[in-house]
Amino acid sequence: MEGGFHGSYTTPTDALWAARNSTAPPVGGLLAAYAFAWVIGLPLAASAQGMLPVALPLWLHYLTAFGPALAALLVTWSIDGAEGVQRLMRRVSHWNIGLGWLLFAILSPVGLYLLLALGLVALGGDPPGLRALGTVNFLPYLGLAAWPLWICTNGIGEETGWRGFALPRLQQHHNAFIATLLLGVVWAFWHVPFFFYLPNFRAMGAVGFPGFAMSILCGAIVLTWLYNSTRGSVFATMMWHGAFNFITASAAGQGTVAIIMSVVVMVWSILIVVIFRPASLSHALKQTAV
Repeated sequence: MEGGFHGSYTTPTDALWAARNSTAPPVGGLLAAYAFAWVIGLPLAASAQGMLPVALPLWLHYLTAFGPALAALLVTWSIDGAEGVQRLMRRVSHWNIGLGWLLFAILSPVGLYLLLALGLVALGGDPPGLRALGTVNFLPYLGLAAWPLWICTNGIGEETGWRGFALPRLQQHHNAFIATLLLGVVWAFWHVPFFFYLPNFRAMGAVGFPGFAMSILCGAIVLTWLYNSTRGSVFATMMWHGAFNFITASAAGQGTVAIIMSVVVMVWSILIVVIFRPASLSHALKQTAV
């Protein structure tokens, strides 16, 4: 993993050079996504492990999420110029996907959480503290403002790169299932520095990485289904990703709730593959326009 994504390209400038000169733009873009995120994540990991003379503020972690977006914009510009960036931005802002898909993208993770909360109460369990949804690591209490924070970081920051830049290019050369697996593996390993400084990742440890990677792969299938079903709407994947993290990255989304939501996403991803088949993972054609 280090030899493939870190050892040969040690700075964002190196990664951009590789992207511009690569015969496979997805590879260059993914290298740049690693470089722009890890230039922050690796020092944070070293600081948390006591390897630096100063302790870096951990709120810097939220800047790592913009690595994929920055890589997507710069690599697209270097390959396709301003017109390519404009096309990418049209996919990012493509919100006119029908009311049903729009509500699904924005509200389905929150709706699932509320159903689980009601179910736990009906079974005699303690209701989850809804106030905890506004708790974000390393930041003051945000309340409902945590939701737009997750949309801006994991939504806009990550999805612009993963689904906006990489997925349609991978789908040009592979069926939707293979393209998603390739992207999912890259996406999972992109999180590696987090295992050295984020509390919930450190609690998983190295033994928890395979399970985490599996959950990422399942989530990637769901997001490919959403992307292809909405005919290339990065906006839809941004909204869903942000809403999902609003639940699962908070104190309210831990324990039993986290397990059940993960299981639901895993079952959902299996159903997508079985029902819609690997070719497009959707009732619509796979989206390859860049």
